[in-house]
Amino acid sequence: MGTVGATGGAGSAGGGTGGVAESDAERRRRRAQFLWDLAEARELRDRVQPRRAKTARLRHAMRMRTFRW
Repeated sequence: MGTVGATGGAGSAGGGTGGVAESDAERRRRRAQFLWDLAEARELRDRVQPRRAKTARLRHAMRMRTFRW
């Protein structure tokens, strides 16, 4: 992760701190978009394959029951 930020900051020949902040904001925007798309794809899969979704929910519940806090 650090190398990506350094590469983005070095790639923009503008101000050093402005470029890093801009690339950081861009990275956050891309990450938010990715997470949004991922959640949308998961919801679509759950609608299309309800049996698999139910199994996944049950597995997750079992993992949470056996997890040691």
